[in-house]
Amino acid sequence: MESTEGWTTEPAESGGIVERDFVVERDGARVPGVVWWPSDGPAERLLLLGHGGTTHKRVDYLVEVARLAVGKGMTAVAIDGPGHGDRAYPDLAGGLEALGTAWARNGGTGGIVADWRAALDFVEDDQGARPTGWWGLSMGTMMGLPVAAVESRISIAVLGLMGTYGPLADDLRRLAPEVRCPLRFLVQWDDELIPRDTCFELFGLLGSTRKTLHANPGAHAAVPVTEVVASVEYLDRHLG
Repeated sequence: MESTEGWTTEPAESGGIVERDFVVERDGARVPGVVWWPSDGPAERLLLLGHGGTTHKRVDYLVEVARLAVGKGMTAVAIDGPGHGDRAYPDLAGGLEALGTAWARNGGTGGIVADWRAALDFVEDDQGARPTGWWGLSMGTMMGLPVAAVESRISIAVLGLMGTYGPLADDLRRLAPEVRCPLRFLVQWDDELIPRDTCFELFGLLGSTRKTLHANPGAHAAVPVTEVVASVEYLDRHLG
């Protein structure tokens, strides 16, 4: 079968940012993604962006993080997680149980890591290897923690809004000690979806000796804009 991997749109420039879609193939699965970079050319640093559950690679808040990152001189990359966006399964209604089913169909946590490695390989093959970081909350941490645990190209991370909870709790517990890169971990004190104590437990298990926990009042989706901006500034200071 002929490969359909590669760029799927032409570069589109708006407000000093270039955006372009791509697809990579991994074990017969098509993984769609998007890249943003400065209009004067691909940046010398790269940031992988993991979206939250029930959303997709172009959810508004992730696009805003991408814009902040590009403004700091980074290229940003996002892909749709299994069961989300252009990879949605029509028979799954949503929720934690459905998320676990979607991940299982994709090969479990190993499949997630393979998806992101394929995307990172594609962007590096086209634009070159660069210092690389991760930004992702909630399901973005469910994806990013395993990637950071096994992928040496990830040198710094922003994680959070996730704990030792849900269908992937055992994988997160097992892999957290292998995350050794510097990181910032965000917690919402009144999180109605992820029990706060499980977030603290996951933070404690992370193997990095350079980690900080930032807690703010409010519900799961009420992360203050100032905290999001500060997290990108943190990456800007330390990435590369």
